[in-house]
Amino acid sequence: MFPKLRKIGRRFGITAPRVAVRTEMPWYWRWIVVLVLVALAASAGAWIYNAGQRLSGFDREEMASKLSAANAELDADRKELERLHAIANAADSRIAIERTAQQRLAQQLRALEDDNSNLREELAIFERMLSSDPRSAPAISIYRFKVTPDVVPGEYRYRLLLISSGTQRDREFKGRLELVLSLIDQGKSAIIKLPQEGDGGASGFSLTFKYFRRVEGTFRVAPSAKLEQVQIRVLEDGANQVRATQILTLG
Repeated sequence: MFPKLRKIGRRFGITAPRVAVRTEMPWYWRWIVVLVLVALAASAGAWIYNAGQRLSGFDREEMASKLSAANAELDADRKELERLHAIANAADSRIAIERTAQQRLAQQLRALEDDNSNLREELAIFERMLSSDPRSAPAISIYRFKVTPDVVPGEYRYRLLLISSGTQRDREFKGRLELVLSLIDQGKSAIIKLPQEGDGGASGFSLTFKYFRRVEGTFRVAPSAKLEQVQIRVLEDGANQVRATQILTLG
């Protein structure tokens, strides 16, 4: 019996083992502590990494600042380049417009100079007519007969000035024009008379005037044909006699 009492005494007496009372920590607090420690470790590692780069001469923040400044400068240069391109395009457009306007003005100036030259020539012709003896002058005279190629291949434009003189001045002249074309087509010579019989455009060759008449028209041959000579004839209605004729040789 005494041994059992001694065991009980040792358990509850002075010689009893020490008992520690501990408070158990909740699981979420444990996770919070772990996350805080991980964040501190990551911050410390980043600081150590940045400090190592600074010590080695590389500053990430400085490089990021320089990169941002370079991007901003690049954007500014790109915008300036676009602005200069727009100015250059506008300048090119203005230059093209001005060049076109200058070409048109030059064409108009040449046309006016040609008209002025023609008017002076006609004035000289009229002055010679007035100073000449009407009895010795022909009834109808042909002046400034020209034949030039037109835009369409095989098409030609003719111009001439008809002047009534002599005894014809006192009455109106009524007649018609005839064109005789000498050409070579595919190695063969040919002669074409205009207007042709049954030609619906014969009315374009009719003439009615008293003092003078400017005549202008077009005719067409085969594009492969080479026109060598054009003869113009002026015939009076009711008579088969040719009142005036002129031959133009083309180069």
